[in-house]
Amino acid sequence: MAASESSRSKKVVYAAVLGNLMVAVTKLTAALLTGSSSMLSESAHSLVDTGNETLLLYGYYRSRLRPDEAHPLGYGRELYFWSFVVALLLFALGAGISVYEGITHIAAPSRIENITVNYVVLALSAVFEGASWWIALIAFRSVKGELSYWDAIRSSKDPPSFMVLLEDTAALIGLCIAALGIFLADRLENPALDGVASILIGSILAAMAIILARENKELLIGERAHEAISSSILALAASQPGVEGANGALTVHLAPDQIVVTLSLEFADDLRTPELEQCVEALEHRIRAKHPEVVSLFVKPQTARTFQSARKARFARSLSR
Repeated sequence: MAASESSRSKKVVYAAVLGNLMVAVTKLTAALLTGSSSMLSESAHSLVDTGNETLLLYGYYRSRLRPDEAHPLGYGRELYFWSFVVALLLFALGAGISVYEGITHIAAPSRIENITVNYVVLALSAVFEGASWWIALIAFRSVKGELSYWDAIRSSKDPPSFMVLLEDTAALIGLCIAALGIFLADRLENPALDGVASILIGSILAAMAIILARENKELLIGERAHEAISSSILALAASQPGVEGANGALTVHLAPDQIVVTLSLEFADDLRTPELEQCVEALEHRIRAKHPEVVSLFVKPQTARTFQSARKARFARSLSR
């Protein structure tokens, strides 16, 4: 992902922080005035979302730190780490609090007061959440290309770009459930239904958290760059004077716009050490000019046969599937 796309995702997170903070304050005020369990669950959800997105911004900041002796490849994976923490918090706090409040309200139901306040707050929350969701949707559409939304999420290397979209989607669904729970609890004079709505909201948050945790786990472990990037780098290497064969490329994302590349190249036999060094430097310059996201490049001189043997040994298990 280009730096401009990472910057776009960062703006989405800023918008989400502002929107969720406004929603959280509004919902919490309504919950305290009306005693609604589902509204309290919704306010907890929004507060957790606000904290989570603040952690995403912190992850962005940490991922931009320059490499040092202790971390020679930089701090790029801090973004993936904090994104994973956000998924865990969404499950533990967002879903956990909602389910707990729902069970408590079912066990000891109490009539909802000032129901009109709840509806007004839900409407305002829908406006705030909807604005944040729309900004996230537009940003995600601009980078997903022709892929489906699910495939784009699975292949994305930028967690905040889809995390905000999914969290806001869950929030809008939660608002609908909260509104339905309050309506039914009032019309049927059964306050326990408000607690049922809280449990449903918690279940949705738990499912969303599991999806986010799974996707972030893959990135935290280390995912390769898109095939188009690897192919482009290999094409540049193959066209470099002095290179007789570009055997393959091993890539891994440290952050959305930070990629480490290891190239297996076969050089001309008549190249001397100074010429070999110049060849590699020229190739590195060309690669970084076209792919500025490549932050570290390692070149391994070897024949195609040696490369294939090493690759087969390294990936024997996956290749046999």
